[in-house]
Amino acid sequence: MKKITILSAALALTMSLTGCYDLDRYPTDKLSSGTYFKTEDHAKSAMMGVYSRMQADHVFGLKFSMDVLGGIAMGYDNQSFQKFARGTYDMADTWVNYRWTNLYESVARANIVIRNVDNCNMSDQLKAQYKAEARFMRALFYNELLNYFGGVPLYDETTDVTTDYSEMKKPRSSADDVRKFIIDDLNEAYNVLPQSWESADYGRATKYAARALMGKIYLYNKQYTEAKECFKDVIEHGGYELYNDYAGLFLPGGDESKEMIFAIQNMGGVGTDYGMPMCFYMGSRASYGSCWNNVMVATTFADSYEWKDGRQFSWKEFFKDDPVAKDYETNDATKKKVFNSTIKASKVAAYTPYKEKLQQMYADRDPRMAASLITPYSSYLGWYKNKVAPSEFVLPTKGLNDGNGVIRVNQNYDCYLWRKFVPEGDMDGAMNNRADTPINFPLIRYADVLLMMAECEWALNNDAAAIDYINQVRQRPSVDMPALTWQAEESPVNVKTHDEVFTRLRHERAVELAAEGQSFDDMKRWGLLETLNGKPEKEITGNIRYTHSVSSRDYLWPIPSGEREKNPELIQNPGWGEN
Repeated sequence: MKKITILSAALALTMSLTGCYDLDRYPTDKLSSGTYFKTEDHAKSAMMGVYSRMQADHVFGLKFSMDVLGGIAMGYDNQSFQKFARGTYDMADTWVNYRWTNLYESVARANIVIRNVDNCNMSDQLKAQYKAEARFMRALFYNELLNYFGGVPLYDETTDVTTDYSEMKKPRSSADDVRKFIIDDLNEAYNVLPQSWESADYGRATKYAARALMGKIYLYNKQYTEAKECFKDVIEHGGYELYNDYAGLFLPGGDESKEMIFAIQNMGGVGTDYGMPMCFYMGSRASYGSCWNNVMVATTFADSYEWKDGRQFSWKEFFKDDPVAKDYETNDATKKKVFNSTIKASKVAAYTPYKEKLQQMYADRDPRMAASLITPYSSYLGWYKNKVAPSEFVLPTKGLNDGNGVIRVNQNYDCYLWRKFVPEGDMDGAMNNRADTPINFPLIRYADVLLMMAECEWALNNDAAAIDYINQVRQRPSVDMPALTWQAEESPVNVKTHDEVFTRLRHERAVELAAEGQSFDDMKRWGLLETLNGKPEKEITGNIRYTHSVSSRDYLWPIPSGEREKNPELIQNPGWGEN
């Protein structure tokens, strides 16, 4: 797919709606889809134009940022959705509008393919295949609309924007009707799509990607038996497996492994910049292009990583008889004494006396911590003045300048940084633009399916079976965390009750899927979003950067006020003002 995307996406763009899809505007300067669809090449380029929509910031391009709303990440601006975490957004917010318009633009592209592909000169089998791909993508986009806004107006391929754009003022369909529409699309895709593609087309939607997405939709609707059947089909017949190297899973090679069920295909390099901005918004000033670390790691999440033997981590246990133990948790000055090193002339003049102790502590934690996070006093291969720059993550007593062998954190925050998805060096020439990271970004991967299967088993009161699926994820070779046991001998990993199984499942999803943007949906699905209300986001050394403000209204975003002005039939979501 990477080989054909660049050439085809430009063609597809000429027959789509504009980048800011409105219900009352049609781009009359664009090439007519009625004259465009003649050959298979036309169908393929149009289909690639549908796939390309996933990289838009307000479709899935900033998916990693959604962990800020799930409580496992933190940030400081729009790119990190901080105002959403603080509850200061409303129905007139441009980012609410961008989510709505970008997703409907994406639906429109899928509809154009479904409506016009029969005009192409190719076999009926290929026509059916392209329509099935477009239906999968339409289901994917409508599912995001459903997740964020609830029931929304349904526009299928019978809507022709060239003639109907001024009349596209349908009322909202119910959430159940939207869900049925999505499931119908996925069933058709499942019945037609291939199980896999040749390497040149890697990344296109497959039969079991449709099945996995279907299972996720059933799970979110608490239809656990139906979801379990879907996940069972994927597990038994999909041919997927866990990739042995957890860290390598998010690097070129591993990002095309059998663990990836459906991932956004990203590219980089001179002339082929076509990626997502993970480097730009998750990297630091030491990363390629000097980046902003808008999305950082929540300190509470970093503290949740277990010891390697499965024990829960605690600072009290870590310090034991050390004098700082008596007030570490409550005294920011003590935290600074532990973590901060003395800086002179933007270089380390004296390390914290706890440096080696901290390094050993991080090394003794769940290996996914070191794979996912840049922890204090660990190393990172940065990029400075067009060459590799080996760097150390030092928490300084005062600000640093670039190019001194240390990581400079934008805003000078004392926060954990992401390592997962953040490129090192220039990725052997693959990096050319900080906004285009050439690492595929998973939307559904096999570990996610195993954990969703565990959730189904737990919800159906099959606790031992749930633990078996969790253990598969915990015990991939490069992770090898101790297997959980069910009502067995006393140990740090023994699970005794139904509620404890859920607690373990929550933890496993957080550490396994960190930086993949799944936590916000998880918290909504579990009805736990309000538990984040009042949660302060603190630096490692204690300073509070902001506090979450969350209420029941935040399970659904508001319908954008501009859309309601154009279409009075759009009833507002609860908690967002009068209807």
